Amino acid sequence: MVGDSLSAEYGLRRGSGWVPMLAQRVSQQYPNYRVVNASISGDTTSGGLARLPALLRQHAPAVVVLELGSNDALRGLALDMTERNLRAMAQASRQAGASVLVVGMQIPPNYGRDYTQRFAQVFPAVAEQEKARLVPFLMEGIATNRAMFQADGIHPNEDAQPALLDNVWPVLEPMLAQPAAD
Repeated sequence: MVGDSLSAEYGLRRGSGWVPMLAQRVSQQYPNYRVVNASISGDTTSGGLARLPALLRQHAPAVVVLELGSNDALRGLALDMTERNLRAMAQASRQAGASVLVVGMQIPPNYGRDYTQRFAQVFPAVAEQEKARLVPFLMEGIATNRAMFQADGIHPNEDAQPALLDNVWPVLEPMLAQPAAD
């Protein structure tokens, strides 16, 4: 798992995030696998790309989950760069023998219609181009429910974590059943 604060338990009790819940589910259903959470709060696709080669060497993963891009958008970075970085991470992961899961995000409309739409298109484009699996929107079903967010209105709270896992699991689970790179 290479992600940002959404996967790094930002503002949550340790062990209460969706990735530790995922790790528990994987250990119960697929005991030959372990989940490595290499997520860092505030990370961008550039940071993830810089860290990925060492992570691939260290862990030799069967599956790489890419949950990055939100901080690129929040900083107003060029989306062409975000897409290039995600593609490069997917390519490096596949070259290392891993299957890839891209986790999509969306941003609020206050970034402008064009930027907001283009951002949402980055993830399916990368998944299609790089033969990766796609979770279209990590926060599907909770994004408009303020009760599911911390006081900052950005980060999901503990109550939202099972829903995040439920958004990822139906796409990830078949990859664990057949982990060969696509």
